[in-house]
Amino acid sequence: MARIAVAGATGYIGGRLIPLLLDAGHEVTVLSRHRDKLRDVPWSEQVIIIEGSMEDARTAHELCMGAEVVYYLVHSMSGGPAAVADFERVERLCALNLSQAAREAGVNRLVYLSGLHPEGKLSRHLASRKEVGEILMASGTPTAVLQAGLVIGSGSASFEMIRHLTDVLPVMPAPKWVMNKIQPIAIRDALHYLLGAISLPPELNRTFDIGGPEVLRYADMMRSYAEAAGFRRPIIVPLPVLTPWLAAQWVNLVTPVPRSLAVPLVESLQHSCVAGEKDIAAYIPDPAGGLTTYKRAVELALKKIEADAVETTWAAAHALSAPAEPLPSDPDWAGLTVFTDERSKTTDVPAGQVWDVVEGIGGQNGYYSLPFAWSVRGWMDKLAGGAGLARGRRSPNRLQLNDTVDWWRVESLERGHLLRLRAEMIVPGRAWLEFEVTPQAAGVGSVFRQRAIFFPRGLWGRLYWLAVLPFHGIIFKSMASRITATAGKRG
Repeated sequence: MARIAVAGATGYIGGRLIPLLLDAGHEVTVLSRHRDKLRDVPWSEQVIIIEGSMEDARTAHELCMGAEVVYYLVHSMSGGPAAVADFERVERLCALNLSQAAREAGVNRLVYLSGLHPEGKLSRHLASRKEVGEILMASGTPTAVLQAGLVIGSGSASFEMIRHLTDVLPVMPAPKWVMNKIQPIAIRDALHYLLGAISLPPELNRTFDIGGPEVLRYADMMRSYAEAAGFRRPIIVPLPVLTPWLAAQWVNLVTPVPRSLAVPLVESLQHSCVAGEKDIAAYIPDPAGGLTTYKRAVELALKKIEADAVETTWAAAHALSAPAEPLPSDPDWAGLTVFTDERSKTTDVPAGQVWDVVEGIGGQNGYYSLPFAWSVRGWMDKLAGGAGLARGRRSPNRLQLNDTVDWWRVESLERGHLLRLRAEMIVPGRAWLEFEVTPQAAGVGSVFRQRAIFFPRGLWGRLYWLAVLPFHGIIFKSMASRITATAGKRG
């Protein structure tokens, strides 16, 4: 048993690695910017949680103290638009803080998950990942930098990009980089190498390329996905006129990936990313049964989605608005201008049945009112660079804190009673949608309360609220009525 620290516990990779470390008997300390984000994950009570950011040197020291191995799975591009714009500086600072903290705390090994990249000029994203690895290897603490290509698994950004791009059109105009060679890796294999890195010889301080058993073109990956999903193979027509910027706008429009993340990711796809060596095999044997083929990885991802068993998603780690903006407490609203739309329905349907509908709102279930209007608003948000309605949900029936629901994020959740969603749409202000279900005092039926809350930002915020007010009068009234009616029908 080893004492392990993980930076990036709320991320796509970290959220899947931690339960594997616990199952292996290790003592685990995790770092999260906000402790509450981990409240509902099944392993939260089995770990020590440190609240803070790697940008703070004191937090880095606290994480490293007593740890034998530290996993660095932080990515500053997951911190919202401002962090994405400044991610190179932030990643450099975090890497330097960890380097110093690990050296002073006597950590035995650092493990960092980076990206496969060719030699020569790189995109900003890949160049930053490479720089972080170099900083950690120069720290004086033995470091294993695992360089992976596209990670394929349920909820991964790479898988969601491929899935939505392939689902859009049977004939697809595409940028020329769809003919680049890529060596994808299944999420289970990436986790296998990360877990095995604990036992690497202490003298090793180097990069390792890790990848799946196949080298494919991006176009081949989309066709193979279509076969695994039971669709017709798309006809892909590479167009040299589609610049990386234009391609990123296309990705933003037809996939859940927002523009702020699509631009650096598409820039990275301009390069062929293939493993240049397979040295890792001398230290960490292949998984039992061998490495997972791309098509098998897609099939496993689709099965998890169908079974409602997706553990983590890229969206949970990629906030589109500042995460430190909770709803100010009632009744004074912290002195801010506030607009609200409040609805209440008394029904003879038990509270539990009404709550089941509330917890399943959004995604494929929709919002129970004027779906065309919601769709139009979603496309408007996508055109503005927001999340739109394409992010969907991790699970169609169950929510946990920090989950994404289309353009919302779960800010408060008291299961069976209260759900508050914070908007991550492009809007001139701050917005929330809140649902409350309470049993009637007499013990028969329940009271359903619904509240839309908007804090306008300047004149444009006030004008925005006035412009949508007539639509809210229809949409929110219909939503309250149909949620309670749907609960009654299901019962």
